Amino acid sequence: MTVTAPRSVDIRRWRRYLADERAEAAVYRDLAARREGEERAILLALADAEGRHEAHWLALLGAHAARVPAVSLRTRILAFFARRFGSVFVLALAQRAESRSPYEGDADATAAMAADERIHGEVVRGLAARGRQRLAGSFRAAVFGANDGLVSNLALVLGIGATGVSTGTVLVTGLAGLLAGALSMGAGEFVSVRSQRELLAASTPDPHAHTALADLDVDANELALVYRARGIPVEEAEVRARAALARTSEGASARLTSAVAPDEHEAVGSAWGAAGSSFAFFASGAVIPVIPYLVGLSGPLAVLMAATLVGGALLLTGAVVGLLSGASPVKRALRQLAIGYGAAAATYLLGLAFGAAFV
Repeated sequence: MTVTAPRSVDIRRWRRYLADERAEAAVYRDLAARREGEERAILLALADAEGRHEAHWLALLGAHAARVPAVSLRTRILAFFARRFGSVFVLALAQRAESRSPYEGDADATAAMAADERIHGEVVRGLAARGRQRLAGSFRAAVFGANDGLVSNLALVLGIGATGVSTGTVLVTGLAGLLAGALSMGAGEFVSVRSQRELLAASTPDPHAHTALADLDVDANELALVYRARGIPVEEAEVRARAALARTSEGASARLTSAVAPDEHEAVGSAWGAAGSSFAFFASGAVIPVIPYLVGLSGPLAVLMAATLVGGALLLTGAVVGLLSGASPVKRALRQLAIGYGAAAATYLLGLAFGAAFV
């Protein structure tokens, strides 16, 4: 029986797959080296799965596997970030990479391999979700604060500049907008976090409530109502109540707070920390449209430079949001740019209209 030699185009494709599988396995091992416990075990299992895929392409290539090309740019970037940072950004990139696997449409890849890649995407999505949850509060403040500063101060500077006032007036207005906006953001975040902490404190169980357990009427046990009021089902509340009373009767210390404390996801950070970060993030964004006026530019050149600098910053923040969400960084960057430029263009046109009216 004659065995048909593989075509050169197939060999090139298989070599590319082989290189990417090896690189992705290395990424997962690098990430695992920076983690412990369950996450480490999951990442090592993913690396082993990529090793099975590597074996498949090695078998198809045979002697042709001796010359494996460089891995794709996407995989090289992923490996670089994994070695340097090992952060949620890498997991988000890995999630996107797994979701774009070409195996489903490739006849030389098995159905099991295509299914593996799909499941790998969900596994990495779950791991990335943990990091996103830990990052959510600070990331939201960073993105919201920086973008608010970028867009609002660019709109303010362009709107005032379009009225025809002097460059000095535009500069002072931009700096005033930076300071006022940053202080407003900081104060708002302080009040928000402090109010949230006070609301949570009002829902925290009384730390001394356990002292009443020894005197409760065992036959008319109202302890179960405490658990039920915290959202625990009736049957489980009764079990917990009986267990708590049993420990109390045996002389053990039964703490209600540990059993019915508010969910850990409701925890909030420091009000001063939130205020300071919001102030800093807003100011870092708001200073960018003022830079051209600080260095002495004026007129259309200053407007063009401010819009260019802010556009670059909006593209960067949009791309970061896209990477972290596992979506296309290009689409998110362009969306951020369109929104920011749209707001700035509206105020610029209004400034032109008011300037013409006053002239």
